[in-house]
Amino acid sequence: MKINELKPAVSKVKRNRVGRGIGSGNGKTSGRGQKGQKARSGGGVRRGFEGGQTPLYRRLPKRGFTNIHSKNYTEVTLNMLNKSKATDITAETLLEEGIIGKINDGIVVLATGKLDKKLNVKAKRFTAKAKEQIESLGGKAEVI
Repeated sequence: MKINELKPAVSKVKRNRVGRGIGSGNGKTSGRGQKGQKARSGGGVRRGFEGGQTPLYRRLPKRGFTNIHSKNYTEVTLNMLNKSKATDITAETLLEEGIIGKINDGIVVLATGKLDKKLNVKAKRFTAKAKEQIESLGGKAEVI
């Protein structure tokens, strides 16, 4: 047996069948005790309920907002572009090569690192230095 062949032990704990007589230890009231809201069918309180006290989520002030128009770009550095085998680079080619994991709303090229080769890059956004570096090597930085 090897360590990669190990599997967890199969659970042998039987489920507890309630309401099956006094001798089972969970007969009559089925472990719910006597009377009360939690003893009733469908009883219990919703998540966050504090017994009628104003709940925490209502006591705390509202803060900030979520901008529904915000864009979430995937950041790509010049070092990452060096790893690509293609000369015409798009978000799809980077995804196929496994350089990025997700495209989101497009890619933004950042000037982290140094570019080694001439590339034609198509992206949603470029930083000024990244665009300058791509074009200094004779490549194109095209905004799509």
